[in-house]
Amino acid sequence: MSFLSRCFSNNDRGNMPDGDDMAEIEAEIARVTSETRKVVEQKRQRLKDLDLFVLDNSIRESTVGQLRSHTLQNKLEILEQVQKVGIKDIIVASFSHMTRVDDDFVQHLKDNSYNFSHFYSFSEVTEGIKPGTNVYDTETLPVSLGKNHKYGIPNTIFEVDLASDEVDWETKFTNDDMCQLIHKWMKWTYKNITKSARILINFRDLPLAMTEAPKRLFYVMRYLCKLSPEERPFALLFEEPTGDFLPEELETWTASVRRTMSSCGWVNGKILVHIHQKWDLQTAGQLDCLSAGADGIWCSLCEEGAAMGHACSSITMMNLIRLGNKKVSEKYNSVHIRNAAIEVTKITTGRLPHPKQVLYGERAVDLVFGEGAMGAGLFDLAEFFGVETPNRISTLATTEMIVEHLEKNFGKNPQFTKDIAKKMKEKMLEDLRDGRKEEYNSPAGVAYLFDSAGGKLTEKMSDVIAKIKVKNKHHQSLIDEVRKQWDFWDQRDAVQNDDRLQFDSFYHGFMQPYFGCYRCPNTKKGLKALDMNLDGYVDWKEFLVFVKWALHQYPDVADVDELMSIVFEKGLVPAMRDERVNQNVYNRSSI
Repeated sequence: MSFLSRCFSNNDRGNMPDGDDMAEIEAEIARVTSETRKVVEQKRQRLKDLDLFVLDNSIRESTVGQLRSHTLQNKLEILEQVQKVGIKDIIVASFSHMTRVDDDFVQHLKDNSYNFSHFYSFSEVTEGIKPGTNVYDTETLPVSLGKNHKYGIPNTIFEVDLASDEVDWETKFTNDDMCQLIHKWMKWTYKNITKSARILINFRDLPLAMTEAPKRLFYVMRYLCKLSPEERPFALLFEEPTGDFLPEELETWTASVRRTMSSCGWVNGKILVHIHQKWDLQTAGQLDCLSAGADGIWCSLCEEGAAMGHACSSITMMNLIRLGNKKVSEKYNSVHIRNAAIEVTKITTGRLPHPKQVLYGERAVDLVFGEGAMGAGLFDLAEFFGVETPNRISTLATTEMIVEHLEKNFGKNPQFTKDIAKKMKEKMLEDLRDGRKEEYNSPAGVAYLFDSAGGKLTEKMSDVIAKIKVKNKHHQSLIDEVRKQWDFWDQRDAVQNDDRLQFDSFYHGFMQPYFGCYRCPNTKKGLKALDMNLDGYVDWKEFLVFVKWALHQYPDVADVDELMSIVFEKGLVPAMRDERVNQNVYNRSSI
């Protein structure tokens, strides 16, 4: 009998699984195994084998609702990124009565002899409700369709709403009327633009129609499916514009659309989906639609879009690739997907993606817990895209990760050992217990952590940090002010304009408000902490390590006085604790 068994009470032994329990366990294992096998066979295998069709909407979707809309140059830059990924089917415009940048953009493409054969544009199927009626206008040529004709855009996406409460569907405008209206403008397109036009029908309000007017939806859908092969649309599209519906609901509706198409003999028709973000279910919903019979997606490379955004192509494509889909990798330039998503985000918003944005955020490829631990996963994003996996330095980092991070940023150094890494971890925990919430991942952050944990700042550290460009204009102006003070005191040195100050000059110029005595041991400790190359001077780049660290950790600093207070009280004074001048322990009360 084992030690633990001997420690169990009779009650403990009575709670141990008996024969009946073991039978239940076996039954549950059999059930979960069977259900998992179904997922693998019905979903994973479908996604693995899918020949994904991507209709790119980066030029249009990413600008919807943005504070700054796209310029002509923005659209050209986005088009370049889309084409670098190898996506050839591209939505280039959504026209209106006004002259938009879309008009100038398409005219530019035309003037520069771009190939329009795989370009698409949206068009309403009607110009709206006729005044004084509850009936759609069936006579006026939709303005976007007219502009497609004007610019020679061959492929049209007709926008169709089937659950509008503005229409009297019962008596004034019937299901047959809607079918005839859609068919009318399809025939007009074939006749007036090109016989080879790709026509796509977007059921813009499909979720609402499914729940409130399903008969009308399937009536119109079956009409379109039963058109002759020469007249049928190229694809049926739908979108979930609210983000409110569960992926399983979207999956069910997609399967229903596929069954309807197949029952009408339209076996090669495409279904493309577009899912908006609201409750963070968008990509799961899109994948469920693809597993249930959809062929593709129409969306932007990045998540930027109307309202909260949408399920983008970059994340969906990479999900398929990680599930083993070889066709996506062969059909598209998949190694550029991440960079393209980053660039489209920057072009659209003027900023980099959020650092924790899935796939294309700065921290998306970080290693947090070490190789093989949580977060590493079965698919290595960094390896796939050919980028290094940054080690994220936190209390969860291993000592090996910390050493590797130091060496990556500052090169090999005898001080960079597992022992100092262990002390750095302990220092992080100490900071948190003291109420100091700081980051240690940046060069300035990890250098300061190294110094405060007992290491000696190296010249390479000061060189690296000095070269880091400060992007914040306010921060740079503060550094410039500090430099003016530095230059003033430099003129009092015996040797001038050498980017270093004698201890006496540095003390009177910067340290005096925080250290009351130039000759005191604690002042010497502070100067020693700054003198990285041990030459008896404080170099500008040595001091700049602490200045940039302070700006990085406390970005809302208002002025130079506050900046210097942070540099000395939160930076230099704690760092002094690790200087061993005269082997004395630092005592704040002696300052």
